[in-house]
This record gives sequence, structure tokens and C-alpha cells, in this order.
Amino acid sequence: MKTLQDFNFNAKKAIIRVDFNVPLDEHFNVTDANRIEAAKPTIDKILADGGSVILMSHLGRPKGKQDQFSLRHIVSKTSEVLGIPVLFAEDCRGTVAQNAAQNLKPGQVLLLENLRFYAEEEAGDVNFAKELASLGDIYVNDAFGTAHRAHASTTIIAQFFPTDKCFGLLLAKEIDSLNRVLNNSVKPVTAVLGGSKVSSKITVIENILDKVDHMIIGGGMTFTFVKALGGKIGDSICEDDKQELALEILRLAKEKNVQIHIPVDVVAADAFANDANTQIVDVREIPDGWQGLDAGPKSLEHFKKVIMDSKTILWNGPLGVFEMETFAKGTITLGNFIAESTANGAFSLVGGGDSVAAVKQFGLEDKMSYVSTGGGAMLEMLEGRVLPGIAAILD
Repeated sequence: MKTLQDFNFNAKKAIIRVDFNVPLDEHFNVTDANRIEAAKPTIDKILADGGSVILMSHLGRPKGKQDQFSLRHIVSKTSEVLGIPVLFAEDCRGTVAQNAAQNLKPGQVLLLENLRFYAEEEAGDVNFAKELASLGDIYVNDAFGTAHRAHASTTIIAQFFPTDKCFGLLLAKEIDSLNRVLNNSVKPVTAVLGGSKVSSKITVIENILDKVDHMIIGGGMTFTFVKALGGKIGDSICEDDKQELALEILRLAKEKNVQIHIPVDVVAADAFANDANTQIVDVREIPDGWQGLDAGPKSLEHFKKVIMDSKTILWNGPLGVFEMETFAKGTITLGNFIAESTANGAFSLVGGGDSVAAVKQFGLEDKMSYVSTGGGAMLEMLEGRVLPGIAAILD
């Protein structure tokens, strides 16, 4: 696996696919610069070698050229994070991009305009990829968040750099962290899978059953399992057509000697609202008109023992509706258990939009071994798929 460390970038122009799809407020200020900060070590290494950097990214889902999706809005924040002025090309192709790239001096950084202003990017157009490739000497993919897409800048471009292509430090770390969970884990391994639907996690569950010792199931998924086992779930969310599948998962887990842990009690509410009336009830005895919205205290006590005994932990999905303060306790408490286990020497990987949002919101990010930057990409890797953006570098 070729990484940044395999190259000396002295007098070379590195064209880097980054994921700078960052949130902006109504005045186009960046409200969360995490993705820009995550790419900084890769950029710093190239500049320190005496190279120059051409950054390409998408922002949002524009329909053609739309000013609100211009990467011009993030130039000042990118300059601030990198600690040097970042140059901006008003286009990502044609003479504007070519001239800007040609005039780039060692130590300089150039940001190209939004790749998705052109439909050819998402279509994986070969000629568009070739135009982008002509701007640099070495191709670096550091965008895990888009590695599962066979787009021009994430996958197709790599063929124009038969030997001069590599993973950036961020993408290499993502691959390494997932490998530590899926292929090189220290046992016991525990996967915590939350979220609302079993259907969105089926392939993940099937793929990791061979690799884990414990699986904690939380969030809305819980109730499909509980109902399948004959419990009363009141008005809780449930995929009725997935009950057979839930039973099949339990059977497979037993066969593979994987212990499945489902909440035994829940915080139930009489409405899906922060100010609803709540009560703690047995997960199998939720009254009609009530719905389970968070894991209860007995469940958390049980999960704590599993987490504290684990040496490798994967966390994908919250235990409750953490966006509402009333139902955030389960997710926060679980996060604290994982943080404590990590401090005791376990390796913890957090991934998936909601889990990542939760650890950031509750100040737990720095207490995890690694927090993934790619939701969809991480899910696909957990499903056992080879991501096109990764395969293109390994090819």
C-alpha cells in the first residue's frame, strides 16, 4: 500500500483529492472545519518536502454552477487552518485551472473550484479525469468520505498515474483503523450497532459476525428484534417485514458463538418529543401509546461490563434519540464507557454520521482511538466491499 511516506515531493506538484464538503452558515462561513483540519498533515508533509499542492474537492450537490456551492467560500478558512495563503482557481478545468497550476511555486497551495459544477465528475468521465490529471505530477487520494464513489477525481484519475499515486495520511489511517477492527483485532471484539433500521445494517451485521465476540444492538433496531422474540413494543419504531431476518441474525450469531446484547429496559415516552412524559419499562412490556426512545439504566449497566472487558470496539449508531436531551443519556453513557475502555488500552473506532455527531457533540472525540471521517464509505468497508477509490490506488 503506497502512502505519502513512499514519495519525496521536492519540486513536484501533488494533486490531492480532499473531502472539503464542509457545512456553511447563511453568510457562507465554515461552521465545522474538521475535514479541512484532517487533511492538514498530508498537505504539510508535501510542502515540507519542497512540493506544491493542488486541492480538488466537491461541496454540496450543485446543479451546474451555483455560487452558494463555490469553494471560494472556504478559501479563508482553509488558509487559516493551513497557516498560509491559499490560492483559488475560478474553475477546475480549462485554461483557468491550467494556468493556475502551471504558475504554482513550491510551498504554495491552490484550491480548484467545485468539481461537481461539472456532471462529468460524478459520471466518472475519463476525459474530465485526464484534464484533472494533467495539472499535477503525483496523485494523492486523501478523501475517505468519497472513496466509495467511482467518480472522476476519486477513482478514474488514478489510471493516469500508473506509479505516481498514493494514499494521503488521512485515508491511510482510515484503512489502517478499519483493518485493526476487521482483520487484525485484539480479542474480545465488540461491535455496537445502533440507529433506527435493521435493513440499513444487515450486510454490516452479516459481514462482521465472523469477526466479533460481542454485538450490542441499540437504537430503533432494538424493537424489531424484541417484537420478533414475542415482546410488546407499544408504538416503538419497528420494521415488521424484518422480524424473520432478526431471528435469523440471532440464530447465526449463536452458531458462530457471538453474544448478542439487546437492551433489557428502555426510557419510554408518550410522544416523540423532548418534553414528553417518560417512564422506564421492561423492553418487552412497553405499554400501548408509548415508544422506546433510549436505553434504560439496567441495559447500560450490562453494556458497561461488555465494553470494559473488550480490547477492540467498533461503534456505529446511537443508542437513542440523542438529538433530544431527554433521550441522550444512553448514547452519552455508552460513549463514556468506550472512552474509559480506550483509556485502559482498548482500540476504539467510531464511524457513521450519527455516532460521529454524538461524540463531537458530547466532547468525546479526543477520547476515542479513531473517529472516521466517512459515513457511507465506512459502512461499505464494514460490509466487506472494496471501495473503488482505494482499489484505484492499489491497482
